Amino acid sequence: MLIAQLSDPHIKPRGRLAYRRVDTAAALAAVVDTVNALVTPPDVVLVTGDLVDAGRPEEYGLLREILQPLKAPLFAVPGNHDDRAAMAAAFGDALHLPQDGGFLHFAVEDWPVRLIGLDTVLPGQGGGLLCPERLRWLGERLAEQPDRPTVLFQHHPPFRTGIGHMDRIGLAGAADQAAVVRRHPQVERVLCGHLHRPIQVRWAGTLASTAPGTSHQVALDLRDNAPSAFVLEPPGFQLHLWTEENGLVSHTATVGAFEGPHPFFEDGKLID
Repeated sequence: MLIAQLSDPHIKPRGRLAYRRVDTAAALAAVVDTVNALVTPPDVVLVTGDLVDAGRPEEYGLLREILQPLKAPLFAVPGNHDDRAAMAAAFGDALHLPQDGGFLHFAVEDWPVRLIGLDTVLPGQGGGLLCPERLRWLGERLAEQPDRPTVLFQHHPPFRTGIGHMDRIGLAGAADQAAVVRRHPQVERVLCGHLHRPIQVRWAGTLASTAPGTSHQVALDLRDNAPSAFVLEPPGFQLHLWTEENGLVSHTATVGAFEGPHPFFEDGKLID
């Protein structure tokens, strides 16, 4: 099973640039083209939050248009820039989203690896929250199938990254989530967004990671007082390959026009 993880598209209304510099729509379209052109196509595509920039219906409309060409089934969870009601209304017929007005979390049972999407949104705040109600739901879902490999995906990472301005809008309830996950060793990975960088950590008896953004990236500055800033590093996404032998193996892909692939050998000889 191959999972493609996209994160933080931050789609603006048509024709608008993020921070007056970043064409997030064009960047996401390039990512979609790249994913569709993979020699090994993904079985499923996950989006780990901040689908749009301000939660506006017109942003979700443009997002749907850009994502429409994806060949693999698509699932997404909200981030702090999303609006639950607008996201559910826009994708109610396309994503695995509940329509009861509550949290946008769910379980997907159709592949060898079980996928559980978590809603970490705290409306009006940059940081996230996993409250007792959400953690109880997670614990109940994990208890249903204790022997089945499972991937959790959510927007806010449950760990500190060392990027101070992002850690200050991190996840409240992370320690309580860790306690739940430690009781369920079938959790293979916790896939997150929010940081616009690929970051990995051993956490709660498993691995937790964040993915690069599909457009701009957060500046790699590990000072606690680092200013909030972004850089125009290339868009990226991640691929997570599941096999019975190895479990989950992850790759980070950079999107752009690059020369190659070129062979290392010519006529059976190493090219100097």
